[in-house]
Amino acid sequence: MITTNEKGQNNIWAKEPTMYTDPNKDYSVTHNEMAERLNGQLAMCGIIAAFISYALTGKLFFGVW
Repeated sequence: MITTNEKGQNNIWAKEPTMYTDPNKDYSVTHNEMAERLNGQLAMCGIIAAFISYALTGKLFFGVW
């Protein structure tokens, strides 16, 4: 696309490509939000695993403590 400014100079700008998105996908949740949620879920799984380990063996982390 070529445009001309008020001094008669030509500017050549790149044509922007068409953005294609999936209409069925939710784009309102950012990558950081998903990563934080996954981090929290994995942390809770670790806590539950520690409780189960303590309940079964009487020690945390499979006999280390």
